[in-house]
Amino acid sequence: MAWQWFHRLGSPRWFYEKTSAWLPWLAAASALLLAVGMAWGLGFAPQDAKQGNSYRIIFIHVPAAFLALAGYYLMAISGAIGLIWKMKLSFVVMRAAAPIGAALTFVSLFTGAVWGKPTWGTYWVWDARITSMLILFFLYVGVIALSGAFAREQLADKACALLALVGTVNIPIIYKSVDWWFTLHQPATIKLTESSSIDPSMFYPLLTMIIGFYCFYAWVLILHTRTLVLKRESRTQWVQQLLGEGR
Repeated sequence: MAWQWFHRLGSPRWFYEKTSAWLPWLAAASALLLAVGMAWGLGFAPQDAKQGNSYRIIFIHVPAAFLALAGYYLMAISGAIGLIWKMKLSFVVMRAAAPIGAALTFVSLFTGAVWGKPTWGTYWVWDARITSMLILFFLYVGVIALSGAFAREQLADKACALLALVGTVNIPIIYKSVDWWFTLHQPATIKLTESSSIDPSMFYPLLTMIIGFYCFYAWVLILHTRTLVLKRESRTQWVQQLLGEGR
């Protein structure tokens, strides 16, 4: 009885019905937070003493990087739950998270390159942080490729989950790369165990953008998961009824 809620989470129908009410709120929160954070960061935050206005790329770069890493953990954990408890919905979430994570990792790499040109004098260096982020992008792409490489969906789910789990070893490397090796990439400015080294006038709009990105990620992930649920469950009675009602 105590685990009933957990198994209910694994029901595609329950997930689809419950998340219908969440989507408008997540969309509104995402739009509001991202609009406020962007206007605050680009229009009102002061210039950096050394980097000038070029530092403002962090209002996109940092949230995208955070979500690229957190999204990989979510994908790997979903895959592990699917392997252990045989929950179909977990595999669906894993697959839905892969292209979103790949897109965010690409945004992180691209904005980092744009920032690197005026700061380092080059768009790309084989820096420890940048290289490990590139590996993360390839891991996401690998999961996407595996998801369509098998005729049997169950085999594809297991292969994707195993690759996602193996790839988690790269996440601590990304986090600690600036501490373990000499790197051009600056150390972390936002820390959980210590006070932030970034000025509050820059930190608060950045924090707003990070929260906005998390809301946006949740919104997009739920939308994509719902689409995959309908595709996988297309032959079930509840989906047939849903499609018949035009919902």
